[in-house]
Amino acid sequence: MLNDADPVESRATAYATLPQGRDFRSELEIRHSRFITVLRRTDSEDAARTLVAELRKEFHDARHHCSAFVLGADRTIQRSNDDGEPSGSAGIPMLEALLKRETAPGGTDLSDVTAVVVRYFGGILLGTGGLVRAYSDSVSSALDNAPLVQRQRLRLCSVTVAHAQAGRLENELRTAGYLLAPTRYEASAAVLTLALKDDPRTVSEAADRLATLTSGAATLVRSGTEWVDG
Repeated sequence: MLNDADPVESRATAYATLPQGRDFRSELEIRHSRFITVLRRTDSEDAARTLVAELRKEFHDARHHCSAFVLGADRTIQRSNDDGEPSGSAGIPMLEALLKRETAPGGTDLSDVTAVVVRYFGGILLGTGGLVRAYSDSVSSALDNAPLVQRQRLRLCSVTVAHAQAGRLENELRTAGYLLAPTRYEASAAVLTLALKDDPRTVSEAADRLATLTSGAATLVRSGTEWVDG
């Protein structure tokens, strides 16, 4: 049996991103200008702007520090900055390179990523078209060399049973392939927590399995979600 008080959310339940905790860098030279690209996984606008600020200090003598970032499972936050380059010639092409990156066959779901391209001017003007290509290619080249991870939202569901039933039920659920958190023993009962793929079919199947294992006595209760790297 399933408690429907907490409905399954309808927004995206998975997306691709960069590994946590490291930057990915690449460099292109185009007509004597150096384009140094830095990619970082970021989960907020503050984190994205922190990367820009860090690179302004590191490459303090560069002429431009152009940036773009996309955030959120649904990619609802999208920003770009030309940082002195002609309007639309840097930030937007960088953002489009992030948004159009195929992370799987036919899939374009890259998010929680900030790209900064530092440019050292080489003395030759590239023109608007040349700049668009240079900034787009810089981000694409960096992404080509950066590994991606799949980030997935898991639906946490709990079931409360008597202490005497907890061990057997936990073992049966694990044997069936379910991922469980450590069982929480309270004064009058034990609480088992399952981490499920966040889609209605998976949750419903888990509720049916639980009903079978407990002869309909236990109820699966949705208790939140958690994002994890796959």
